[in-house]
Amino acid sequence: MRPTPRIAVLGSTNMDLVAYVAKAPDRGETVTGREFRTIPGGKGANQAIAAARAGGDVTMIGAVGADDFGVRLRGALGESGVDTGRLRTVEGASGTAHIVVDDEGGNAIVVVPGANATVTGLAPGDAEAIEATGTLLLQLEIPLDGVLTGARTARARGVRTILTPAPAQPLPAELLAATDLLVPNEHEAATLTGRTDPYEAAESLLEQVPELIITLGSAGSLYADRSGTRLTVPAPQVKAVDTTAAGDTFVGALAVALGEGRAMPDALAWASAAAALSVQRPGASASMPARAEIDAAVRP
Repeated sequence: MRPTPRIAVLGSTNMDLVAYVAKAPDRGETVTGREFRTIPGGKGANQAIAAARAGGDVTMIGAVGADDFGVRLRGALGESGVDTGRLRTVEGASGTAHIVVDDEGGNAIVVVPGANATVTGLAPGDAEAIEATGTLLLQLEIPLDGVLTGARTARARGVRTILTPAPAQPLPAELLAATDLLVPNEHEAATLTGRTDPYEAAESLLEQVPELIITLGSAGSLYADRSGTRLTVPAPQVKAVDTTAAGDTFVGALAVALGEGRAMPDALAWASAAAALSVQRPGASASMPARAEIDAAVRP
């Protein structure tokens, strides 16, 4: 029996407003969609739900607004097994993400932060909640001050930090210095380094973080660390319906696998299977697989 990993997530909660279209509109163009859905999301909440469904004991730290979306977001996290005791409610609107998904499974997203913009630091009790876990997951949909405070707190208390640098932006050296594992996709890695080749980007990023994983979409993932380890793990080949939150599913499942003490090749393969399952279904949190599904997908 593997241990149950304890994971904290400091990040965003958004209501995803999703329009499904044959082809995304060009600038100035209007197209007719075939379907619209409101789906709980946000990179923080997505990673929390993914990790909980994969078998983690997960605490969500962040904020929702005092509106109907906030009630629904809190409920969706709780229904997935995420502890929402550290998820505060603030005046005003919850965060929203306005998403267009085309028939190829691609997406374009506009995020309006709402309540997420208030998470500029930790509330009383948040540091203790982080200390009680083994891993802190971070992203960049809350203010950078909040991300940095979380990373510093985790580092000071011996908790592993896994940072998803999205939306892509230049990062302060202090944040990278407090990051144990960086998980950009290939576009984010290029933004951070100016190098479009993921292998060159990995070498550059290792000057700032001790280990990293660059996700490569349907091509799989690349792992590298300062000891010289280099791994490439292919992704299962599937027909994508909606790639929204595939990266968050990968990170949530990865955190569980590493928290269980799995070797990196096994952890990467398991996380890749989870992400492949998620892209075959519409929606963000709604698409994330349960642990039994992931296990079945990787079983020989």
